Amino acid sequence: MKFKIKKGDKVKVLAGKDRGKTGAIEIVLTDKQKVKIEGINVAKKHQKAKRSGEKGQLISLSMPIDISKVQLICPKCGKPSRVGRVMDGDKKFRVCKKCNAKFE
Repeated sequence: MKFKIKKGDKVKVLAGKDRGKTGAIEIVLTDKQKVKIEGINVAKKHQKAKRSGEKGQLISLSMPIDISKVQLICPKCGKPSRVGRVMDGDKKFRVCKKCNAKFE
């Protein structure tokens, strides 16, 4: 399945406990229709000690969030907007629906 957002895109969270926050996409999980965003939807995980004498610890992990709960922030106008696709010759571009800026 093709999505209109990619790894490295800046997105805004629309719903959930982190509503209104922005961040860059780390991973797009296409089979589960989820994305991982740095610093968003952070969960704490208990990690066992690997060797004897070593202490266990709590680590923070960014958990995946549903792709429908995020919206791309346009790199030109800086506002969250819907994304379209357009062909320009033999190249395919993504287009901001607010300012009609082309970006790849």
